[in-house]
Amino acid sequence: MAATDPEAAQRQREEIEALSAIYGDEWCAIDEDEKIFCIKISDCLEHPKWTLCLQVILSPEYPTTAPPIYQLNAPWLLSQEYAEIANNLEEIYAQNLGESILYLWVEKIREMLIEKSQSSIPGPDTTKITEETTVVQEEDFSLECQPFQQYAAETLNYDLLASEEDEELPPIYHGNPITDRRSTFQAHLAPVVTPKQVKNVLAELYKNKKIASATHNIYAYRIFCEDKQTFLQDCEDDGETAAGGRLLHLMQILNVRNVLVVVSRWYGGILLGPDRFKHINNCARNILVDQNYSNFSENASRQLGKNKRIRKDKKKTEC
Repeated sequence: MAATDPEAAQRQREEIEALSAIYGDEWCAIDEDEKIFCIKISDCLEHPKWTLCLQVILSPEYPTTAPPIYQLNAPWLLSQEYAEIANNLEEIYAQNLGESILYLWVEKIREMLIEKSQSSIPGPDTTKITEETTVVQEEDFSLECQPFQQYAAETLNYDLLASEEDEELPPIYHGNPITDRRSTFQAHLAPVVTPKQVKNVLAELYKNKKIASATHNIYAYRIFCEDKQTFLQDCEDDGETAAGGRLLHLMQILNVRNVLVVVSRWYGGILLGPDRFKHINNCARNILVDQNYSNFSENASRQLGKNKRIRKDKKKTEC
């Protein structure tokens, strides 16, 4: 069931890595070859009252021209409640044709579980339930899928000019390092509202000999332009192929704005394979959470599907 379209396959990989970093132990790969995944969704992480498992199969056409195939598992789930969830998932898909929507689906279900928890409905009595209600639904949408357009990353010229040195240097925060097989990863974060601040932060980081000596310094940033209601965003691999794009994709899913994230990697001599991307995303997510840039609120979920696409620049470069 692996995606045959290179663009769809790449976007699936980026979404899976981002969701794995966001949800941690709640995210589970049932069959990676067949693109079958499951996520446990609860109204509350510490003392959950209502919990539901969302299992998805990513078809070769997802996300470009088809939605995920999904299955909802919960011992308390009745047909009426399933129909309500299904209607909401269908609406999200219709509003975001061609987009990666799993994050929106998960957070919509979480929102519904929270509302259910806050109502007067008592929690499920699992002692009286002998069978689990399972509903399998493959969406049959008659909507015409519009062609997907990638977010265009506008290009910056990173030659630091003397005239830009007057721009105020924002505070720079450093995350906790992650070490795996002698490779070390560490994230750095700074609030930014202008491209000049991005340049200045990068220049300031490179003054640190340890950061400057890193094998890779991968970064991505997103700046929200209030006047045009669009995002100015860009990323850099620094020799770690596709790492910058994956980092930017994580930031898009989390719907963060006005922030620069840099992840430094010091190579320890042992190849990590795909695990290196997991560590890069985990470092980035952790520092975004620590600095209160990441949240799973209703507003964040809704805004993610409404972000305006960036105008393509003739000088843009791909990450």
